[in-house]
Amino acid sequence: MLSFITPNEQELLQRIAALAEREGMPLRVVGGFVRDRLLQAANRLPVPPKPEMDFVTTGDALKLAELVATIFPHARHYQYGHFGTARVDWKEWMFEFATARTESYQSDSRNPDVVASTFEEDAARRDFTVNALAWGVNGAENGVLFDPFGGVRDLEQGILRTPLDPGKTFSDDPLRMMRAARFVAKLNFSIDPVTENGITENAARIEIVHVERIADELLQTLAAPFPHLGIDVLFRTGVLTYILPEIVELHGVDQRGKHSHKDVYTHTLQVLENASTLSNDIAVRLSALFHDIAKPQTKKFLPEIGWTFYGHEVLGVRSINRVFRRLRLSNLLAKRVGKITRLHMRPVRLAQEGVTDSAIRRLRVEAGEELEALLQLCRADITSANPKRVEKYLKNYQTMLQRLDLVEKRDHLSSFQSPVRGEEIAELCGIPFGPRIGMIKTAIEEAILDGVIPNEYEPAKVWLLENRERLLSEPEQRIRKKSLEQLDEKQVERLLQAVKESHEQSESNE
Repeated sequence: MLSFITPNEQELLQRIAALAEREGMPLRVVGGFVRDRLLQAANRLPVPPKPEMDFVTTGDALKLAELVATIFPHARHYQYGHFGTARVDWKEWMFEFATARTESYQSDSRNPDVVASTFEEDAARRDFTVNALAWGVNGAENGVLFDPFGGVRDLEQGILRTPLDPGKTFSDDPLRMMRAARFVAKLNFSIDPVTENGITENAARIEIVHVERIADELLQTLAAPFPHLGIDVLFRTGVLTYILPEIVELHGVDQRGKHSHKDVYTHTLQVLENASTLSNDIAVRLSALFHDIAKPQTKKFLPEIGWTFYGHEVLGVRSINRVFRRLRLSNLLAKRVGKITRLHMRPVRLAQEGVTDSAIRRLRVEAGEELEALLQLCRADITSANPKRVEKYLKNYQTMLQRLDLVEKRDHLSSFQSPVRGEEIAELCGIPFGPRIGMIKTAIEEAILDGVIPNEYEPAKVWLLENRERLLSEPEQRIRKKSLEQLDEKQVERLLQAVKESHEQSESNE
C-alpha cells in the first residue's frame, strides 16, 4: 500500500479496481498520484495533492470509464476517442482513463499520433522518470510499485530526468519542455544537465504546440510555489524566447561610466519570488512578471540622474495587452494585470515623496478593487542588495499603508462616488440627462479627491451650486481628466513617440 493514501482514496481505488477486475482489464494508477504520495511520505510535497487519479489499462479505457461513471452517482463522463482517453468527474475528484499508448508529433504537426502499446512502452513515453511510476491496483499486480526508470531515486534526489533520450522525448512532444519548468516551479527540483540540454536543443519546437496549451502551462507554472524557478528554466533553455520574448529582452546590465542599472530580468525574478510568498492571486504574479516589461523601450541615461525609465508603467499596459492577445488569455485578466502595472509606481512615489491625503484618495479610488493586489505587488517590488535601503523603503511603505488606512476609513473611500447623484444634478442644473451629467459628477469627485470638500452630501451639494455656472459653461474636456488607463492605441503610440523624441533630444544635447 502506498504511504499517505487516505481511507477515502483507498475506497475509491478499490471500487474502480474491482470494476476493472470484473472486466478482465489489468489496471495501474500512474503519474502524479503515485509521485505525490511518495513525496508526501518523505515530507517533501510543497502543496497538497490534487484530487486526481490517472489510470492506464491495456484494455478498453473508454469502456472502463463509461462503467466507472455508472457506479458514482451524478458523475460526469467525457470521452476523447482519438486519443484513447476518457475522464470521469465526481464531486471534487477527476479520474482519467487511458489505454496504454505511445504519442509522437510529426515535424510540423500540432496534434500527436497515438498508437496502442504495452504498459512498458506507455511508461517509456512519459515525460519524466518521476512520472513514469505506476502502482498496480488489481489482479496479480495489486500493490506492486513499478519503477522502470529509477523514478524513486530521482524523487529522493529532487531531479527531473527523461526516461529515454531527452532529444527524442522533447521532439516527440515539445510541450514537455514547459512541463519541466512547471514541475521545477511546483516541486523545487533541479533538471538533470543532459535533460536540460535536450530542452535547449529543441526549444524552437515549442512553436508547433497550440498556444492555448502553452498558456495553460505558463499559468500553472506561475501558480506554483516557486514560479521564478520555472520561468528561469524557460529562460536558460531558450524556450522563453519563443513564448515571451519581451521578458528575455529584460536581461542585461547597461553601464555608463560609473553608473549601472541592475539587470531587470534578475530583478523581475526576485519580484516574482517575493510576490509568490505574499499572494496566490494569479493577477499579482502575472503583474510581478510583467510590471517592468516596457523598461527596454523607455530606458534612457541622463548624466545628472543616471538611468531612467519614464513612462514604462503606462507603456507596459500596451505590451501586456499584446502578450495576452497572443497567448489568448482572458480580457478580464489582461485588464487586471494592466491596471496593477499602470499604477505600480504610484505607491512607491508616495512612500518616497511623502504622503498627502489628496494623493492617497486618488490612489485608493483609481485602484478600486485592485488595491490589495497593487499593494502586494508594490511590497514585492522592494528589492535591493543594500539592506539599509530595503529597510528605508519598507519603513516608507508602512507609513504610506497607515495613512491609506486612515484616509480610507475617514473619507469612506471604499465605495467612493459623487454624493450628489445624477438625477439631482440634472434638477439642480436644469439640464437633461447626457454626457455633461457624468462630467459634473467627475468634477465633484475630483474636488473630494483634492480635499476641497469632504466626501459628504451637503458639502458636495453646496460646492455644486457655487460652481454650477462654471461647470455648465466650460468645455467638457476641461472638466474631465482622462485616465491613462483609457488611452487608446494611437494615444499610446504618441506617448511612446514622445518618450523616444525626448531621448533623442537629450542625446543630441550631450
